[in-house]
Amino acid sequence: MEDMKIVELYHARNETAISETDAKYGRMLHSIAMNILSSHWDSEEIVNDTYGKAWHAMPPKKPELLSAYLGKITRNLSINRWHQQRAKKRYDGGELLLSELGECIPSAQTTEGDIDAKELAQVIDSWLESLSTDNRVLFLRRYWYGDAVNLLAGECGTTANKMAGRLYRLRINLKKALELEGISL
Repeated sequence: MEDMKIVELYHARNETAISETDAKYGRMLHSIAMNILSSHWDSEEIVNDTYGKAWHAMPPKKPELLSAYLGKITRNLSINRWHQQRAKKRYDGGELLLSELGECIPSAQTTEGDIDAKELAQVIDSWLESLSTDNRVLFLRRYWYGDAVNLLAGECGTTANKMAGRLYRLRINLKKALELEGISL
């Protein structure tokens, strides 16, 4: 079913919207949650929470790209769950993923940070557009979808060490782009 038809089902408060969403995007959403949380049970719960958030947000929201909208909800819920678990001294797979980007993405913990976050998003979007398709897909698969370095290396026909080096160079490139735009780290 097309995304716009699924969104229309949400707006009509038709419960079929959730089953259609699950059929089309359930695997992707579960993969995002699993890559961050490393727990099937938590991932299932996050995906169900994603459907609930989508149900309550539409209407009034009418996302143009349903996959990105749902992926963002799942990712945010997963990161929040990861932080909750970490506070309870239960470390999971998301720690490495989040720490890798910590060196080049500033924290938005202040009011000014909220304003700067929009500027930051625009700079990162521009930076991603400047990359080759391969590097853009690689960066997004690692840092948005949370795919493992070993998986990416296998798919690219290289070693995990070489893939880690490539990702490191991408992060350094991003850091330089942010600094050129005057975004302090």
